[in-house]
Amino acid sequence: MSAATFPDPALDEKPTPGKKTAVLAGGCFWCTEAVFEIMDGVDDVISGYSGGTKEDAKYDIVSTGRTGHAEAILITYDPAVVTYGQLLKIFFSVAHDPTQLNRQGYDVGTQYRSAIFYADDEQKRIAEAYIKQLDDAGVLSKPIVTQVAPLDKFYTAEGYHQDYARGNRANPYIVNVSDPKVAKLKKLYPGCVRKRN
Repeated sequence: MSAATFPDPALDEKPTPGKKTAVLAGGCFWCTEAVFEIMDGVDDVISGYSGGTKEDAKYDIVSTGRTGHAEAILITYDPAVVTYGQLLKIFFSVAHDPTQLNRQGYDVGTQYRSAIFYADDEQKRIAEAYIKQLDDAGVLSKPIVTQVAPLDKFYTAEGYHQDYARGNRANPYIVNVSDPKVAKLKKLYPGCVRKRN
């Protein structure tokens, strides 16, 4: 898949200065965090958990798949530099495979599901419209299975999960799963990458 085959969202927020947040789930949060934290206009990315039924979320319980939470990331961004729709474009084209149900590669379970947790009606409209746009255009070989759900709560993951790819360069999972996604972002969308990382 090339950058040319992946369209920009037809519906997006206005690029106004300020700070906004987006919560996305696309498999292991080490990988999604690594992709988004090098993007221009992204101020911070926090790994955590969202979308569950339990009142608290800790890795040892979430990883069993029994809490309903997904591994997710909280992105703080400046919409004057990168819009919500542009974040979704990277989410769908680079950060994960949105056609895999309740898994990403060898990571299997609802905690690895593809999900967009929207903070308001505008985010919901943009997400739903973009999924329809991509499916209608047949951009991916299979239908998108990404869940679009309201953001109830985001639980910050344990400290050792934060900036994991950056601090664990030799970890085989980072080398084989995370690094190729970062390389794909740099290759397909070099203009989206911060000049200094």
